[in-house]
Amino acid sequence: MAAVNDTPNAATLHYIFDPMCGWCYAAAPLVDAARSVPGLAVEFHGGGMMTGANRRAISPQWREYVLPHDRRIAELSGQPFGEAYFEGLLRDTGAVMDSEPPTTAILAAESLRAGGGLDMAHRLQRAHYVEGRRVADVDVLMALAIELGFDAEAFASAFARLSGEATSQHFAASRQLLQRSGGQGFPTFVLAQADGTASRIDIGPWLGRAEDWKAHLKGFVAPSQLAGAAAAASTAPTCGPDGCAI
Repeated sequence: MAAVNDTPNAATLHYIFDPMCGWCYAAAPLVDAARSVPGLAVEFHGGGMMTGANRRAISPQWREYVLPHDRRIAELSGQPFGEAYFEGLLRDTGAVMDSEPPTTAILAAESLRAGGGLDMAHRLQRAHYVEGRRVADVDVLMALAIELGFDAEAFASAFARLSGEATSQHFAASRQLLQRSGGQGFPTFVLAQADGTASRIDIGPWLGRAEDWKAHLKGFVAPSQLAGAAAAASTAPTCGPDGCAI
């Protein structure tokens, strides 16, 4: 699923992520910056981190587990966390952390508008981490879609069509890409050229430095410069395929 800018694309930045992944929230400003690089397409791949047996209900233990994780994200990235999240959602024991409905919403948004998927992904992250909303609830997803300018009936239809098997297939393809790229978790960024060559990019040095990251990417849009984009080892914290680690 690609979010394409208005110029012909010399390269594609593949963004392997999960909407419930804290370190993907840390990387959100970098994704936004990448979307404005001329000649660069940004394509998202949702990994299904919290699905099936990996879904988690909010509990006091979960809150204590994620608090230091979230503080570290804020420290490294400058991303905001709201009181409604810390003292609302993280104390809401009726809430469930489930990657599938928000990922389906992202797919539905992209099917209706090029670039809409990443718009939805970032709106979901703000709704979760700042506003403390239950982003696995369909009524919340519908409200966010309408806020983003999607027609309610069209979005509901796309969401229904892409629920279930279509979303599962998307997860499987994303996991395969993660494995092929040698990524260890979410987020993983892979810069690919039109000739098929590709390299992972370590975003660790760029967290909290969106404009510097944007300038860095501009230097790698030309195919001849791809080799310089590769990172020998990632220094960025990540969420693993089955959950986040602090």
